[in-house]
Amino acid sequence: MQDPVDARLVAEVSRDARATLAQLAAHVGLSTSAVQARLRRLEASGVITGYMALVDPGSVGRPLSAFIEITPLDPAQVDEVPRLIEHLTAVEACHSIAGDASYMLFVRVGTPPDLETLIRDIRQAVNVTTRTTVVLQTFFENRPLVPADQD
Repeated sequence: MQDPVDARLVAEVSRDARATLAQLAAHVGLSTSAVQARLRRLEASGVITGYMALVDPGSVGRPLSAFIEITPLDPAQVDEVPRLIEHLTAVEACHSIAGDASYMLFVRVGTPPDLETLIRDIRQAVNVTTRTTVVLQTFFENRPLVPADQD
């Protein structure tokens, strides 16, 4: 980011997306109308892509997290993995990765049998092998994503 005020504003919104315009203005030293105009510009340019609530997974019936590596059985097949698994709502993230596997999925489910069902559903949706790592404990996630010069 070129503008240091925009960088501070992005950092503040990343830390607390529910901050009021007045609170943001106080943090970055601008008027509320100037902050509102900058936020609109940052949203329009795609720097800020949205706002969301962070929800406790256990509270909504998905306490079990896992990483699933998937590797196509036939590397010559057309790679449509993201499109073919996006309907699986337990898949929270799908990353293309370097290494032996082609994709790393982050998933949340309710129980080990639910995880087994999800793995079966993934294998049915795409012709892949899977390798699953169950998360035992999460120490932190969803950290604020602040511009590198604001750390």
